[in-house]
Amino acid sequence: MEKNSEISAELRKKLLKAQENEITEYHVYKKLVHHLASHDKNRKILLDIAADEKRHYDYWKGFTGVDVKPRRHTIRKFYWIAKILGLTFGAKLMERGESQAQVVYNDIAGEVSGARQISEEEDQHEKQLLEMIHERSLDHADSIVLGLNDALVELTGALAGLTLALQNTRLIAIAALITGVAASLSMAASEYLSKKTEGADHVISSSVHTGIAYIITVALLVAPYFIFTNYYVALGATLIMAIFIILAFTYYIAIAKNLSFRKRFTEMAALSLSVAAISFGIGYLIRHFLGVDI
Repeated sequence: MEKNSEISAELRKKLLKAQENEITEYHVYKKLVHHLASHDKNRKILLDIAADEKRHYDYWKGFTGVDVKPRRHTIRKFYWIAKILGLTFGAKLMERGESQAQVVYNDIAGEVSGARQISEEEDQHEKQLLEMIHERSLDHADSIVLGLNDALVELTGALAGLTLALQNTRLIAIAALITGVAASLSMAASEYLSKKTEGADHVISSSVHTGIAYIITVALLVAPYFIFTNYYVALGATLIMAIFIILAFTYYIAIAKNLSFRKRFTEMAALSLSVAAISFGIGYLIRHFLGVDI
């Protein structure tokens, strides 16, 4: 079908939807450029993607002959997501959300010859460009993962064991905090020595990120023991908190680094809960055979 030719009402509706998607994404990328992209390379990448979106919009406009307004709430949503969680995460999350747009393009590909080419550009070109975005926070993602993983595995295990051994929420919380703070300092020091031995850049920053990730995780996992007086309720809340932390962080990393969410989440959750179950059993044996009574 050529531009300016008569189109059906159904096709016009789909083309207007495609226009809306493209102009909305164009404004999102432009807003990210002006407010969040301080790195020159990142600015160029986002401007290139924005130019593609505008070109696609103009192509669809050639068929409909009308201007379409962007979805302002979508622009605001992705701007704040990128501002809070990082430029890479915000841009890639929006790119992943383009599955609906792909469906629209596939629907009209049989009637509009250029639809398939635009679909391929959306699917490949933008992904390639987004992979080139440089964001310092992601440089330390491995260090954060190290601190978070260790804290989840060690603290869920320690709390489960202490819960049955001590059976006193205040004592459990104090013991876990002491253990957690000491372990966070140890983990940060180990990360520093490891990175220094490897000759890596930003050695101190990496160790700080590891330590901070560890101590924040410790605080979140121990918090239920300061809130609830029943130690079984506190342990249940801690395990739920652990699953939530794993869910949130795995989702973030999966989007930002294009990794498999399901695989990483399953591995981390299974590992943490397995260690907790084993430690709970050890706590029971210690209390039973050593006669701990507090």
